[in-house]
Amino acid sequence: MSNNHFKKGELYSFITGKASTAIARRLQKKFNASGMNLTIEQWSVLYHLWKQDGLSQQELCNATFRDKPSITRLVDNLEKLNLVKRVASPDDRRINKIYLTRQAQKLEEQTMQLAEETLNEALTGVTAVQIEVCKQVLHIVYDNLK
Repeated sequence: MSNNHFKKGELYSFITGKASTAIARRLQKKFNASGMNLTIEQWSVLYHLWKQDGLSQQELCNATFRDKPSITRLVDNLEKLNLVKRVASPDDRRINKIYLTRQAQKLEEQTMQLAEETLNEALTGVTAVQIEVCKQVLHIVYDNLK
């Protein structure tokens, strides 16, 4: 017996993807309006480095669900913006650790505030119970497929 309660042709990934894209677009508009020369993809890398500075590029791939070429491109661009620097690992020179610059550290508070505003706008009219159920369901879906 199928546990799928969606109408035929109504893909779950379409619904979650649509919401995710709308949130990302709104946040990008806020970054642009604030004069930040930063993409959502770049911000997602910085976000993980704010949580734990000095991650390897592979760890950033895992944290952001991106492939190596994408992370390499993002880190290259963040380096050009003077937001991160690559440092060869002392244990294995094949591994680059990525560290935030002072300039990137200064962006954390402002970008996180804009992200919180965006999420609050997105969740207008959604109850705390609905949010918790949604989080639980998405965790179960993810765990089923990882």
